[in-house]
Amino acid sequence: MAAAETSQIADFEKSLDELEQLVSRMEQGELSLDDSLKSFERGIALYRNCQSALEQAELRVKQLLDPSAPESAVPFNPDTP
Repeated sequence: MAAAETSQIADFEKSLDELEQLVSRMEQGELSLDDSLKSFERGIALYRNCQSALEQAELRVKQLLDPSAPESAVPFNPDTP
């Protein structure tokens, strides 16, 4: 695994962990309105980072499944005859 891929995975996991902690604090309902808005804004940024990382991972999987035509790659299903 390349260093860039390892870094992306670590960044994704870090963002996801921070997002989970943020949601937990917000669900407790003890934040001020200002802190809630800041937390929401940070949460949206973290969500977008995670979504982008997942999209990149999906693209990479498609490229690995069919490098000549990644847009038409079909996931492997071992149950299909």
